[in-house]
Amino acid sequence: MAKIKTQFECSNCGNVSPKWLGSCPNCGEWNTYVEVQNASNEATHKAKVAGLDSSESPKKLEKVETSEKSRFQSNIGEFDRVLGGGFLPGAYVLIGGEPGVGKSTLTLQIAKANAQLSILYCAGEESSGQIKQRAMRLGVNSENLLIYNETQVDKIIAEAQKIDPDLLIVDSIQTVYRTELSSMPGSIQQVKECAALFQQLAKKKNITTLVIGHVTKDGDIAGPRVLEHMVDTVLQFEGDKHYTYRLLRSLKNRFGPAQEVGVFEMKESGLAEVSNPSELFISDKTEGVSGNAIVCTMEGSRPLLIEVQALVTPASYGTPQRTANGFDRNRLLLLLAVLEKRAGFSFSNYDVYLNVAGGFRLSDPAGDLGVCCALVSSLKDEAIHQKTAFIGEVGLAGEVRSVPKIEQRLKEAAKLGFQNFVAPKSNQQAGIRYLHEAIKKALG
Repeated sequence: MAKIKTQFECSNCGNVSPKWLGSCPNCGEWNTYVEVQNASNEATHKAKVAGLDSSESPKKLEKVETSEKSRFQSNIGEFDRVLGGGFLPGAYVLIGGEPGVGKSTLTLQIAKANAQLSILYCAGEESSGQIKQRAMRLGVNSENLLIYNETQVDKIIAEAQKIDPDLLIVDSIQTVYRTELSSMPGSIQQVKECAALFQQLAKKKNITTLVIGHVTKDGDIAGPRVLEHMVDTVLQFEGDKHYTYRLLRSLKNRFGPAQEVGVFEMKESGLAEVSNPSELFISDKTEGVSGNAIVCTMEGSRPLLIEVQALVTPASYGTPQRTANGFDRNRLLLLLAVLEKRAGFSFSNYDVYLNVAGGFRLSDPAGDLGVCCALVSSLKDEAIHQKTAFIGEVGLAGEVRSVPKIEQRLKEAAKLGFQNFVAPKSNQQAGIRYLHEAIKKALG
């Protein structure tokens, strides 16, 4: 009988320690060590799955065949955009997101959009009846969609090798387990082992595998970091529960551009693609109101026009409030300091509230100029000139710095009817050099 050995693993990064530690020396997180029991018998870890123990002999580079030209589409435009042009045979994709954001709905809609695809859907969190109800609501009637209620990884891999589907969907990796391991499903050891087996299945059998993962309270994908290193593509499904908009972002992509974004809208009939999100985020813009500014940000290779709203009011208490929604608060404090020091606008006796409309999160530095002008507009209670768009990063010296892909940003803004552009001098001949020039041009 194998001897049981007790050790401790970090639930954040998977680092192993023979004793409990308050802080992980590898990732620096606190209170993440959990006790696990492993059998010291090496046979447990060397257990193999039938069909995955074969290996190929080394090949010369010139004789290795590539599958780049054999991509297949999901026929969901925004999804294919984020993947870099569709699924690659043998690709290993991980998609994470908060509960209820629409991960399972999105993967099920692939069967609706491309009925020709052979899909094996392994459900570990829902019964076949529940999935059938969702499929009926979404209008999915593909004959090539197979539902398999199983969480034992050996059986899933055996069934996948027998059916040989175009796409294997595992919902979710935290529910799958291996009987050879004594730990519970969702533990660090189970997730690492099952993820490694799915990786072998994808690469050795050329079966495209899409795995759904849970997220932590901080929004990171739950489980060890090695999970994100194993997969070819990491997709993050983001969305505010108070809004119907959803963003699908590629955090990592070995076969396409990273940080690419697809935009969806959650409706009763499922997720609907948003082909022109700029119109969506500024559709409710109020003209002639102080504190409103339009900035042009880049999400991957896509330019988006976003409305920034600022409200500056006299402070009611001793310490002025600084609140930011959809924008980094530390960045807001920095821009307020630049406005006071370089442009001569004092905010020390005012509460400052900043909001990015539509539930969007603005992280592009090119939005700095629009944020600054919105703050001054609210402070002076003067509306920014209509049809004005802002592009530019603000430095600590009050200079407006150049930003990449300026032509794409200007083209997107012009397409939506914007005629006045406040952009850096280094990017545009009629641009501005310093922050005070931009404020003067925006407010007159």
